[in-house]
Amino acid sequence: MADIGHDDNVVVIGLGRFGGAVAGSLQKIGHEVLGIDNDPKLVQEWSERLTHVAEADATDEDALRQLGVADFTHAVVGIGTHMEHSILTVLALVEIGVPHIWAKAISTKHGKILSSVGATKVIYPESTMGERVAHLIGSRMIDFIEFDDDFAIAKTRVPRGVMGQTLAQLALRTKYGITVVGVKEPGKEFAFATPDTMIPEDATLIVSGKAKKVEKFAQAT
Repeated sequence: MADIGHDDNVVVIGLGRFGGAVAGSLQKIGHEVLGIDNDPKLVQEWSERLTHVAEADATDEDALRQLGVADFTHAVVGIGTHMEHSILTVLALVEIGVPHIWAKAISTKHGKILSSVGATKVIYPESTMGERVAHLIGSRMIDFIEFDDDFAIAKTRVPRGVMGQTLAQLALRTKYGITVVGVKEPGKEFAFATPDTMIPEDATLIVSGKAKKVEKFAQAT
C-alpha cells in the first residue's frame, strides 16, 4: 500500500464514530484514505466504504511501516476511549517520520500528553461541538464555525430590511463589521458575493468576520 502515501492522501487510525466520520468525509472531498483499526468488525464495515482499509495494531511501528504509513505526510488518530493506545499510536507515527499528526483528545490532560509526544494538532471534538451548539442556540444562525484567532464563518438567514438591495448599497462591512462571502437561494447553486449581488428574501447567507460581530449580525435576522 505504499503507493498511496502522497500529500493529498491521509491515514486515519481508529474507525469509530469520530475517525470514521473523518475518513468518510476526506474520501468524499477527493482524498484517498487508508483506514486502520484493530477491530475486525470495524475493518469489515469500512472495507465497503474506503478504498484502503487494514486491520493492525497502530502502536506497532513495524506494522505501520509494512502498511506504507511512513510514506504519508498526514495522519489522523481518532482513538479516544483508550488513552494509552492513542498516545502510543501518536508516538509510533512520530518515530516512523509522519510529519503532520492530528489526534483526538478526550480531556485537557490527554491533549497535553499528545502534544508532548509529537501530535501536530490536538482535536477536542466534544468541546468543539458543545461550543458550536451553544452559539447556535444563542442566536438565529443555521451553522457556525469559529477558528483559533476569533475568526468565524456562519450560515445565516437574511436580516430584516436588507432584501432587494445590493451588498454595495447595504455596506454591511461598515455597519456590522462582517463580510458576505456568498449567497444561496433555494433551488439555485451557491454564488460567491460581489458588490452587485442582490439579496433575495428567502436566501441563506455565508458571512465571515470576528465571532462576536458575526453573532450580532445573525441576531438581526
